[in-house]
Amino acid sequence: MAPLLPGVAVLRDLSRSMAVLEAILSPDDWESRHHSFDAAWDSAEEMGSMRNGSGDEYSIVFSAGGAYIRGFDHEAAMSPYGNDGPWPGVLDSVPDVFRHCVLEPAFCDEDGMPLVTACLWREVGDSGWRVGEIDYPEGESDPDGSAHLFALLTDPAPEAFQRFAEDYYEVRVDLDAVRHVYALRPLTQAVVSALNADVALEDLADDLATARYPYGTAR
Repeated sequence: MAPLLPGVAVLRDLSRSMAVLEAILSPDDWESRHHSFDAAWDSAEEMGSMRNGSGDEYSIVFSAGGAYIRGFDHEAAMSPYGNDGPWPGVLDSVPDVFRHCVLEPAFCDEDGMPLVTACLWREVGDSGWRVGEIDYPEGESDPDGSAHLFALLTDPAPEAFQRFAEDYYEVRVDLDAVRHVYALRPLTQAVVSALNADVALEDLADDLATARYPYGTAR
């Protein structure tokens, strides 16, 4: 999975774009959205995240040190609930710059156990994403759930998001509008209306500020 992920900057922009698109498609129901982005997750960190409502999720922490990815597929063979804790090797090699993420309460259950089946990181200066030394269970096509969890991250094309959104929201999703947002061009009322005719640009002000996404006039 690691070789398929884009670089940190591209991943950050992709996370912002997907969060904004879902804010437009589901403006009144934050809980139903899969993707979100918080540019003020911490004083020195930003976070992109996904929750599918069925117990699967990921979090990407962006910082000056690089990026840390934590994924949890509740049905994966490497689930900590089926192995008395995180699978050996998944978290053991996380570098010091990201160690605080391992036990971050938001990434753990109520007993403090890390909710993780897949973990990747990339420090500044790294040439690619890294993972721990792991003996994966045999006979499993996706033992840590990473192929399932990170499908839209490893296929960073507007068409991929369009397919996801049309299936999930059961509406037609304008591909040109998706391309506009994926390119991080300033959001306008015309683009918003192409995605959701019932939403005004000014209604998205909080979501756009949270994602630090640029926007233009309401015309």
